[in-house]
Amino acid sequence: MPTCNHILPRYERKGRCEAFVFFSVDPTICLLAAATLMAFSGVPGLVMNRPVWGQRIAAVFVVAASIVGEFAVISLLGGSRGATFQIDWPLPFGQALMSVDLLSTIFLLPLFLVCGCVSVYSIAYWPAREQTSAGKLTLFLGFFAAAMVMVVLARHGVLFLIAWEVMALSAYFLLTAEQQSSEVQRVGTIYLIATHTGTMALFAMFSLLRGAIGTFQFPASHSLSQAVPVASVIIITALIGFGGKAGLMPLHFWLPGAHANAPSHVSAMMSGLMLKMGVYGILRTMSFFDALPVWLGWLILLLGTWSAINGIALAAGQRDLKRLLACSSIENVGIIFIGIGLAVVGLQLHAPYLIVCGLFGAFIHIINHGLFKSLLFLGSGVLIHAAGTREIDRMGGLARRMPITSPLFLIGSLAICGLPPLNGFVGELFLYVGAITDGIIAPLPLAALVAPVLALVGGLAVITFVKIYGIIFLGAPRSVAAAHGHEATRAMTAPMVLLALGCLVAGLAPVLLVRLVTPAVAFYGNLAAPEIALVTDQVPLVPLTFANCLLIILVLVIGAAYLLRLRRLPRSLGATWGCGYPEPTARMQYTGTSFSEMVVNLLGAIVAPNRRKPILVTAIPPADARFHYTVTETVLDRILTPLFQGVGLAFSYLRRVQHGQLHIYVLYIFATLCVLMAWTH
Repeated sequence: MPTCNHILPRYERKGRCEAFVFFSVDPTICLLAAATLMAFSGVPGLVMNRPVWGQRIAAVFVVAASIVGEFAVISLLGGSRGATFQIDWPLPFGQALMSVDLLSTIFLLPLFLVCGCVSVYSIAYWPAREQTSAGKLTLFLGFFAAAMVMVVLARHGVLFLIAWEVMALSAYFLLTAEQQSSEVQRVGTIYLIATHTGTMALFAMFSLLRGAIGTFQFPASHSLSQAVPVASVIIITALIGFGGKAGLMPLHFWLPGAHANAPSHVSAMMSGLMLKMGVYGILRTMSFFDALPVWLGWLILLLGTWSAINGIALAAGQRDLKRLLACSSIENVGIIFIGIGLAVVGLQLHAPYLIVCGLFGAFIHIINHGLFKSLLFLGSGVLIHAAGTREIDRMGGLARRMPITSPLFLIGSLAICGLPPLNGFVGELFLYVGAITDGIIAPLPLAALVAPVLALVGGLAVITFVKIYGIIFLGAPRSVAAAHGHEATRAMTAPMVLLALGCLVAGLAPVLLVRLVTPAVAFYGNLAAPEIALVTDQVPLVPLTFANCLLIILVLVIGAAYLLRLRRLPRSLGATWGCGYPEPTARMQYTGTSFSEMVVNLLGAIVAPNRRKPILVTAIPPADARFHYTVTETVLDRILTPLFQGVGLAFSYLRRVQHGQLHIYVLYIFATLCVLMAWTH
């Protein structure tokens, strides 16, 4: 069994060492306690006769762990230093270390908040009294959350891979909760192939790293020379292994199907949290080196741009609500990598404004995406629960029937579009400032091209989420299930309210968000406080705060006046969007497909829509005709699937040599020995 060595860490105080007292508060101990609570949260439900109480006990454990974890993160941001723990285990890989630093806080801050909200949400969304798989789901939710905490705490390659594999397998069991569905089985298999392909790349990366430094322990920040012969290979394998988990194009092919078919609260954790573990891995790997290759910054910038544009283009053409949100996760991961690419390019060009703006934009968007994307996925679960479908074109008119979910989903939609006064605008503002400053200062402002890319992505995001909100919540119901939609219980809406408040507070007080991120930017970018302040002072954060507050007040006043006017007017008997027809029907409204048709046509090379038009009318009276429209996944459907089918066909011919006749197998062995002897001599 592994044991912890030096479990009582020491702190230097006035030249002497004082033993750490267990009952005092240490951030690392708090985080380990939180991970332990999460890991064992689902165990009571397995041994109790009443699974409902087991699910509730698990929620209490996870909420308690979230509070403890957030306390540790806040103390780290306030200046506390976490202890380093050393694990003596019987494995022949050296002593493993666990620690926490300021880079870890960027990922732990949204992690604990989202996990607490999801645990409460799952009680009503996946109740144990109705779902036989609730016990398994609760158990692996705890493992999933605890493994992500351990990924961030690990400072040893083998320990990191163990936590990484627990996280990956837990996500698989959560994703395949509805095992009876063939589509779920298919996307689960694709996810397993993708995640283990990435893990093989990580095995190669950590093996090369061990060969370079002689140990599996992580090197100190900026201690590994770029002159190491395998430095470029280490970085490339890290991009493959971690980029696949992050959903970076072209390694994103597992993501849309997995997030669309998982339970909604699992999708919230996978999109809002698990994707960031891939981002964390790339950032941690890059921090090992004292300098980075010249090509790395531009490569990351290119991959981020490709992911952002293609992700939102794929989202614009989707008809499945959760698949649309999953594709938009690719876009947001692309925006995060655009910020990282700007910072790396700035490091190579000795441009502090690019380093600061890039890191602030990336780190702030990591936190913000965890908030608003989790809010949207939880909201999608409420909508699916109410309307009984994931098809956007079969919903409609739900704003009147869901007066709580409707404004909450609107907040998430505005935030993900990067519009003020919500939090999504803050991170992108730093990226705009960095790109525009580069266009003014740099003699060859290639990094300034980020600004039009972000503008294009933002415009497509607005079109996409106007479509999703307008079609789902406005107009008349397009199906019987949507007509009888109902609001969710408090256990489902309360976590959404908390996440929406986080989006509002972060948007209305961007200065607070910047102060939370500043220690991590200074730590990771190896920057002094005056260098950071020199750049952040150029960003109009205080005027933005006042403008956002005035905008909120204006919206509230106009909304109150509109509601007051509606109450004074007599109720109309006409249908919504009647358009002058005496008997309008729901089929006269726009559908999501027709709304985004122009965008899909313009981006046909990316979206690759598959249209099956009806056959020309030849009979009188004409027979029923149907128009079929799907958006294909280019990498998966047009590249990987035909490739695997071709490999399977090739190996089907080789199976003929395996026919079960023993004397023929002996002949194979004899022929092989003869060939080897001839080759040797």
